[in-house]
Amino acid sequence: MAKNANIINNDGMLLAVLADEDTITGFLLAGVGNVDLRKKRNYLVVDSKTSVRQIEQAFKEFAAREDIAVILISQQVASQIRHAVEAHNKPIPAVLEIPSKDCPYDPSQDSLLARVKLIAGFN
Repeated sequence: MAKNANIINNDGMLLAVLADEDTITGFLLAGVGNVDLRKKRNYLVVDSKTSVRQIEQAFKEFAAREDIAVILISQQVASQIRHAVEAHNKPIPAVLEIPSKDCPYDPSQDSLLARVKLIAGFN
């Protein structure tokens, strides 16, 4: 329990976003963007030129960072690295799948919703 008390420091925690350019732009306009001293960003713009390896690497980096509390990932991007999203089992950072402009949200593909249903017994 003492370990969890140290999760939030004085600087607060960040959101990380992996999504298409329009979604990232919206979050950046809302003030979510951050670039640290090592020029590491808390977002990844995914387009047709972004490889699955790059997406998975960014996801794993965000999941390993201690300053990130939530990873927002568009469902379309999450489907490309579904194995990595489903393998993530830590409470922090939480992984939330969000809809994108071009692809509506499909609750049947959301791994977090599936876990909640399993725990609550709604299968």
